[in-house]
Amino acid sequence: MRQITAVLILACVMLSAAAVRAADAPPSTASGIPLDAPWKVKLYAFAQANFHHPAWGWQHSERNYRLAMGFAQGDGIKVDTDVLFAAAMLHDMAAFPPWAKKDMEHGDRAAETSGDVLRDMGFPMEKLPGVQAAERGHMYYSVATTPEAIVLHDADSIDFLGTMGAVRMLALTGESKPDVRGAIKALRGFVKDIPPKLITKTAQRMGAERAAELTRLLDRFDVESYGSTAV
Repeated sequence: MRQITAVLILACVMLSAAAVRAADAPPSTASGIPLDAPWKVKLYAFAQANFHHPAWGWQHSERNYRLAMGFAQGDGIKVDTDVLFAAAMLHDMAAFPPWAKKDMEHGDRAAETSGDVLRDMGFPMEKLPGVQAAERGHMYYSVATTPEAIVLHDADSIDFLGTMGAVRMLALTGESKPDVRGAIKALRGFVKDIPPKLITKTAQRMGAERAAELTRLLDRFDVESYGSTAV
């Protein structure tokens, strides 16, 4: 009986300790990114509330952060996770009103406007230049020089390839477009243009895999649309 009681007490202690650890753990995003600072909680909520789009909404930002962290770890690149998280969440903010500005590249516009958003959330503003550099350099055709810009650049580029790239581009067609020819042409262009622009070795390997995957999908589409005559 004493042994059973001791086992029960030990089990209770372990359960209590686990509960304490769970209570102390920071909240996280939908895919499990730790929101380990109050400003991150606010910024993530802001992104979810304002960035709704099947191709470049908040989900794309979340994927970008996770991909970028994987490239940083794979290539041994030291990044500031505060800078990377802020840049990932806000790099496409200029695709949405009221931040959009006609005839201005959206990464440049994000760099111009993200400071006000981050300041109100309690972001450590001495890191803002790093965020702005990553925002300006995130597109596959952009120049990325800082560690955070490099991995975000590769992450954003990779998200144009593979099955995800196909889903994103086809989501842009919608019922208002007569067909999907524009999306298919863009995807063929991504297969050709994006892999040579990837910077990290980890992204280059993934890019080759996703480009091949996307090519297979597009080739099959061509067969099933009778040589793209019935698209």
